[in-house]
Amino acid sequence: MHKKNLDWSALSFSYKPCDYSYVSNYKDGAWDEGCLTTQHSLTISECAGIFHYCQEVFEGLKAYSTKDGRVVCFRPDQNAQRMSDSAKRLCMPSFPQERFVAAVEEVVRANAAWIPPFGSGATLYIRPFMIATGDVIGVKPADEYQFRILVTPVGPYYQGGVKPVRVRVPKYDRAAPHGTGNIKAGLNYAMSMYPSVEAHSLGFADNMYLDPQTHTFVEESGGANFLFVDAQGHLIVPQSATDSILPSITRRSLVDVAEKLLNITVEERPVRFDEVHNFVECGMCGTAAVISPVGEVQNGEETIVFGAGMKEVGPVMKLLRKTLTDIQSSEREDTFGWVHEITLEV
Repeated sequence: MHKKNLDWSALSFSYKPCDYSYVSNYKDGAWDEGCLTTQHSLTISECAGIFHYCQEVFEGLKAYSTKDGRVVCFRPDQNAQRMSDSAKRLCMPSFPQERFVAAVEEVVRANAAWIPPFGSGATLYIRPFMIATGDVIGVKPADEYQFRILVTPVGPYYQGGVKPVRVRVPKYDRAAPHGTGNIKAGLNYAMSMYPSVEAHSLGFADNMYLDPQTHTFVEESGGANFLFVDAQGHLIVPQSATDSILPSITRRSLVDVAEKLLNITVEERPVRFDEVHNFVECGMCGTAAVISPVGEVQNGEETIVFGAGMKEVGPVMKLLRKTLTDIQSSEREDTFGWVHEITLEV
């Protein structure tokens, strides 16, 4: 197997079609066997439920080469579980979790030539998603669905190295109280696009959304969970009283790394925005960047600076990020059993 002739170090975080995708269809109450496909376009009815009532859920994970020559991905079983939970919330049929992991393995194996080499900083991004394909006019769940997985090689989230970013508190809400903020559905991200574009135009990397019910507590950004470090070196992880924070797999992993490997005290609790100025570090965590350090947050005329601000990454965020990425790349022993190896020849 020969790798594609690409400049791996120059890849951006954007879509490049690969050789195969995976597809499975749900009809008459059951999923078909599923298969690989070379077709990267979808042809569906103009009356499909995805267009009219936004029945869609998705996931994101990565496959990559390790230093010892293996191909692995990180905790795909957790993505399978979260996608199942998301589907149930939108009255969609869950794709069987064991089949989800097997499909990830199959599509990565079929696109082995597109997996970037170790040390390039690039990875093979994996995007499983499910949409309603059945015709729907009245407001009700569709009766037909399609599950797909596309893959694409992407460059590192930070092309110039990890650097602190600026965020702001917007006047908008990301999700409704007890709504769909705790599932990974496209409708949540659609709601965040306008405030995200506005934030970018003003020089901010993202938004720090407050809880939609009282605008008192910190929730998450447009696509990542927040983490804080207090003056005692404790990791503070915001929780939501209204189920409007997405349960990030990266966040859960960082909490375990902090508690079980680094002996850092972790507090998972609601975090009032009026206490944020007491924290010495802040970060946003997610699949793409693992941790995006935050140097400043602006709320109207108030600017809160964490530690060294925009000059350097705080020591706790730096240590957490390095420890988790070392586990992911097998440069540190995986005592949790998180790293899932994909055998390229079966």
